[in-house]
Amino acid sequence: MVALSLIALALHGLVAGLFYAFSMSVMPGLNAIDPAQAEAAMRSVNRKILNPWLFVVFLGSPLVALVAGLLADGSAALWFFAAAAVNFAGSFLVTVAINVPMNNAIEAGTMPWKDYSRRWTAWNTLRAVACVASLVLVGVGLTAL
Repeated sequence: MVALSLIALALHGLVAGLFYAFSMSVMPGLNAIDPAQAEAAMRSVNRKILNPWLFVVFLGSPLVALVAGLLADGSAALWFFAAAAVNFAGSFLVTVAINVPMNNAIEAGTMPWKDYSRRWTAWNTLRAVACVASLVLVGVGLTAL
């Protein structure tokens, strides 16, 4: 159980770090260059990020927390369930409902950078905050074991 909880902790940390890095460095960096170049760079990033490592971290973090909750006893289970729920709502649902459609629009050339960047970054920052919160919840669950 401890090993599974540590895996959940690591996965949540990785996805939180990914979203944080985008909001704090990648997007400001892209905003500092010509919008056409920023759009091209973001299209490239969006294509390359879709790989097995992303899916392990992105999908694995709420799933492993959920499994940890199912296997844990007492208050630890509640913390893991809370982590899974916060991650699912704040990361998965936001990604599927907002960030991916925006990525598709930038890919199709139907959304200019000036409309994309600020909105995408705001929602991405929400994903980062949700993932940090779920990371903390997993940590509390780990201490409650």
